Amino acid sequence: MALDLMHGEAARERGHDTAGMVTSGGSGSIMHALLAYRDHARQERGITNPNVVKPETSHPAFDKGCHLFGIEVRQVPVDPDTTVVRPEVVADQIDDQTIAIVGSACNYGYGTIDPIPELSELALDRGVGLHVDGCLGGFILPFGQELGHDDRIPVFDFRLPGVTSISADTHKYGYGLKGTSTLLFRDKALRNSQYFFRTDWTGGKYCSPGMDGSRSGGLLAATWASMVSLGRSGYRAYAKEIFETSFAMQEAVRSHPELRILGEPTFLFAFTSDDFDIYHVNDFMKLRGWRFNGQQYPNAIHMAVTRPQTQPGVVETFADDLAEAVEYALEHKDEPPKSAAVYGGVAGGMTDEADEFIRAVMADMMDKHQGLPA
Repeated sequence: MALDLMHGEAARERGHDTAGMVTSGGSGSIMHALLAYRDHARQERGITNPNVVKPETSHPAFDKGCHLFGIEVRQVPVDPDTTVVRPEVVADQIDDQTIAIVGSACNYGYGTIDPIPELSELALDRGVGLHVDGCLGGFILPFGQELGHDDRIPVFDFRLPGVTSISADTHKYGYGLKGTSTLLFRDKALRNSQYFFRTDWTGGKYCSPGMDGSRSGGLLAATWASMVSLGRSGYRAYAKEIFETSFAMQEAVRSHPELRILGEPTFLFAFTSDDFDIYHVNDFMKLRGWRFNGQQYPNAIHMAVTRPQTQPGVVETFADDLAEAVEYALEHKDEPPKSAAVYGGVAGGMTDEADEFIRAVMADMMDKHQGLPA
């Protein structure tokens, strides 16, 4: 079903043998992709010092996987205005040891989509793989395209000949239980390169398609049940409500000259301010029951619109509360905000003691792991 959603038939029409696997989550899908690229490049190209070129906005699981598998990370900056990577910047970092480049559809921080068509051409020209991280957007962006939002959602799947793998989380907009994700490959040979075999073990022949051992079949069954019960029409209906709500919320943000949306987002949008620390807005909105996720460099907050926000009256309440939040931020702009950026949420309302403890722990970690980025 996931291969169908990502237009696997386009790859099969070109003679490719598409395949996929179910993993334990987004990080699992990303790390399995890296393992497959490393081992396939070692077998087919004799690469011994592999590297991956990735945008700074790509998920930290890429860094984690490269750390675990001995792959060099070549991180490139994104355009500060569009918040997406520039293909020419990626091209400058590719060499004869590059096993893959990365693009996000969409990235976690800003909800913006990297120029996957251009990255596809680059990957083909340089003979490297292209992994599209659709962990967040994989099960909603295709329906956005079906709904006519092509101007905001470029093609990012197997219709592009340079795309060699895609990760898409069923536990996000696939509406499955947490603990499942999909990893899709243009060619079965790339997937199979990560398989592990041991045929001479006393306990019997051992074959593992990935890093995990035993896993719950119940999670897989529950995810399948969710997908078939909703069907394409169900997903499309949910996506329609989510996109319309997100676009309306974005207009509420744009109505305030003090606020600035980053890039050209879709269902997830992030905004900042050049007039005050945006975390002041979060401080106020938190009191009204809103929960944003926080970014840094620059400070920003984002809203991943999901079904609860599509209920009647929510957009209007958001607009009203945001207007008051901007007034609050202007009044308190000379004071330090209470919020901070933490992955998975914006930490707010911490006591001084808690803040001091967290900083002390982080400082201790840095002392013990010299050379890691601050």
